[in-house]
Amino acid sequence: MTVGSSLTIALRALSRNKLQTALTTIGMTIGVATVLTMIALGTGAEAAIEQQVRAAGMNLIVVTAGNYKTKTEDDGGGVVDHQARLEPFRDLGRVRLQADRPRVRLKPDTTAENVSDFSPQPLALRPDVVLTGFHPEDDPMEKHDHPTARQRLGDTEAGLGAAATLTPADADAIRQLRGVQFVSEGIHENVHATAGDKRWFTRLHGGDVELPSIRRSWTFTAGRFFSAREQARLAPVAVLGAFAAEKLFGTANPVGQQILLWKQPFQVVGVVGSGSWMVAPSAGDDQFDAVYVPFTTIHKLLNLSKLNDITITAASTGEVSRVSKDVTELLRARHGIGMKDPDDFTVATQARQSLARGGLRPDVARAVVGNVGGLEKVTLEQLGRTLDRATKTMTALLGSIAAVSLIVGGIGIMNIMLLSVTERTREIGIRRAVGARAGDVLRQFLAEAIALSVIGGVAGIALGAVASGVIAQMLKWSTSVSPASIALSFAVAAAVGVFFGYYPARQASRLDPIDSLRYE
Repeated sequence: MTVGSSLTIALRALSRNKLQTALTTIGMTIGVATVLTMIALGTGAEAAIEQQVRAAGMNLIVVTAGNYKTKTEDDGGGVVDHQARLEPFRDLGRVRLQADRPRVRLKPDTTAENVSDFSPQPLALRPDVVLTGFHPEDDPMEKHDHPTARQRLGDTEAGLGAAATLTPADADAIRQLRGVQFVSEGIHENVHATAGDKRWFTRLHGGDVELPSIRRSWTFTAGRFFSAREQARLAPVAVLGAFAAEKLFGTANPVGQQILLWKQPFQVVGVVGSGSWMVAPSAGDDQFDAVYVPFTTIHKLLNLSKLNDITITAASTGEVSRVSKDVTELLRARHGIGMKDPDDFTVATQARQSLARGGLRPDVARAVVGNVGGLEKVTLEQLGRTLDRATKTMTALLGSIAAVSLIVGGIGIMNIMLLSVTERTREIGIRRAVGARAGDVLRQFLAEAIALSVIGGVAGIALGAVASGVIAQMLKWSTSVSPASIALSFAVAAAVGVFFGYYPARQASRLDPIDSLRYE
């Protein structure tokens, strides 16, 4: 007997007693709907917790070019101490860099508001044109239409504190480390953005396509982020922060419009805002009062090969300390730094950055920052383990509830199938008498059990999806119904049919044909 014949006979047998079949199916429907709803609730809660943690930057690591501290075995606040001692010399460094800028004669009517950048003639850039023909990096004989590499990334003669040491190759190597989730190259500059007759002084960020995955609190109010293809082709495309977009275009949709950066045309492809009430766009916030372009485009436009920084996210908050250490060892090896030599880069986690910007007294900052390494190791690892335990506990709890519902549904199927075997004993005897084998009878009753569970499973999947949506809408809980959860629910329904239908089917196949024919 073929599988198709078995299914046809099974459906015909189930249709003889529609009420009994419907009641049995309802039990299975409720079980599968419970499974899908529990999976949706568990997955949604886990994703919500993970998003909040990552939105807070607890898994964020930033590698910055240059380093003001010396090589020591223990941090001990040395970073803050060296920065404080070198602070008076930073202004001298800035003066020196300003002295290197090409002198520009301004017209008598030029003001701070209408002074343009250094470009006397715009370059006709289009998204489909590859930039070529620019002068070598740091060529002192050229008149730049934009900041030079020395002005942009620091004077390598000024010491490690101003060294430009990071490259895209370093970022690619970091992507290969265990525990690294996303990596984005970074180049940063202040720039005048122009759209028509409106002009706004803002922050320019050259980044990677993975940047939105790092900034989990972002939402796109219009358009999209630039693509990997645009990044590879050095396309002059830009994504505006919500605040910068408002200043340049007001309430109009800027997607498809053009802005000028250093008098070069860039096409706007998206607008990014904050998806969290905790981070509201405001002037000078460096996230939404900003313009984002591919770092490759900025490299070509400014004739650069180095990076200001590399932003990294760890796949787990508990792995931040280990990933930071691995990144440090990797970059020291790549840069050929000796055991006793200081790093030519700085690796900082979100905790260190927050403390560095906190305005603490130097002695307090030294004490706190000196213990940040241990604090991160304890706090983040404990937090990661706590979240893992909470997720496992929630999954086990929800899974137990779903398992009970499935067992109840499966027992209902077994009960009905055993009753069906009893009611159809004489039918089984006739089938065996006309040539049906024991295996044919087993497959027949097993097909009926699977049909019951699958029909109930399909109805349960639909009911579970609706229930998840209602819960998310009414209770404002996070739910997530994925194709994987639907496939899992369907597979569980079929497995329940096989498991609870096998025993009745086996009992039917073992009936003696002679005794079955005598059964009344």
